[in-house]
Amino acid sequence: MYYLGVDLGGTTIKVGLVNESYQIIQSVSGPTGRERSFEEVLKDMAMLCKEVMQMEGITEKEIHSIGIGSPGIASPNEGVILSSSNLNFDHVNVRHEIQKYIDADVYVENDANCAALGEVICGAAKGEDNVIVVTLGTGVGGGIVNRGKINRGSFFGAGEIGHQVICYDNGLKCGCGRKGCWEQYASATALIRQAQAAVEAHPESKILELAKEGKAENINAKVVFDAAQAGDQVADDVLQGYFKYIACGVTNLINILEPSMIVLGGGMSAQKEYLTNPVTKYVQEEMYGGLSLKTKIKAATLGNDAGIIGAALLGTTL
Repeated sequence: MYYLGVDLGGTTIKVGLVNESYQIIQSVSGPTGRERSFEEVLKDMAMLCKEVMQMEGITEKEIHSIGIGSPGIASPNEGVILSSSNLNFDHVNVRHEIQKYIDADVYVENDANCAALGEVICGAAKGEDNVIVVTLGTGVGGGIVNRGKINRGSFFGAGEIGHQVICYDNGLKCGCGRKGCWEQYASATALIRQAQAAVEAHPESKILELAKEGKAENINAKVVFDAAQAGDQVADDVLQGYFKYIACGVTNLINILEPSMIVLGGGMSAQKEYLTNPVTKYVQEEMYGGLSLKTKIKAATLGNDAGIIGAALLGTTL
């Protein structure tokens, strides 16, 4: 039996054919063209699904189900994307549209939840019962998985952990409309902004030296880590502050939900122990009542495959 997983983004549609060993054995992608009607976008998605089946030489009868991860809020059992500003989808019945072209069960889910499920099924959190996956990228997203099931909340919107407020007074304005949200301090975007402010005061920093063309606007997260590992004090100071911001939000999650593991994913997960070790140290310092930290903090291992694998296996977890 095979599973189809789809990562539906604002720019690209990625489709993977997943086998029973949770491996992506065929994959294709195509442009989303989000300015188009949802019917056109979803027809293209169905055609990409057909393409990976043809590549493997299998038929619809060998497909257990199709799972689709999308930004926004979705109702998995109904197969409906309720809201997605990135795609301009509003109460779109994805199942109905896909089944015009492929005779298979279809499920939809928030993309961060899919990534979280993927890490639990066969990634960093395999074997863990109660997990929070934190995605540190352009923003801060997340997914909560308890006993193999995604915690969607009462209205499918749970897991927006990046929008907990960690700086109430004079907090940075967030795209969600609030001020002081965690993602304004702990995202990769935030780290870049923090580094750019630091090099303005310390242009001698290796951060600028390592940035493309020596320009502040070309600083990325990797440059900051590379500069710190090369012994640059400015970069290290920036990172230590950044790690404390991450630790603040992680500690909040532990205090509220007490997971057995928190997985740090997104682009930042490529730093592995250079990320998880200092974050773990600062979380321990913030633990309630000075208690010993029991929650494990690990870096994600599946990278961009997590969302496709998690989406593909949605039909087995509902």
